[in-house]
Amino acid sequence: MSTSKTRIMYIEYKSDGLNGPARIGRVTFSKSGLSLYYAGRRFGRLSGQGFKANYFDEETGDHFWISGPRKDGRDRLYDQSTRPVEIDADVAEEYWREVRNMAVARG
Repeated sequence: MSTSKTRIMYIEYKSDGLNGPARIGRVTFSKSGLSLYYAGRRFGRLSGQGFKANYFDEETGDHFWISGPRKDGRDRLYDQSTRPVEIDADVAEEYWREVRNMAVARG
């Protein structure tokens, strides 16, 4: 039995504008790799049909930018945004260690 591939990704909501709410979380890829799953949602590719978005929620039609997170943390397309990027608790330690190459302080 094969297991689905997962990866920590940057996920930004784009349906309300260029700087939407964003987070870092673990997505699961479909067998074909054409769809992603995150937080109970299924995302299909826009294949160049979106404005500053590359995926859409298959249930609501909302647009998202989903990509691999950057090592420097500058994931937003428009870097001047002051909106915070949330990091899911279940991936936080791995994100800081593996993606950002920073030690995680334990309290």
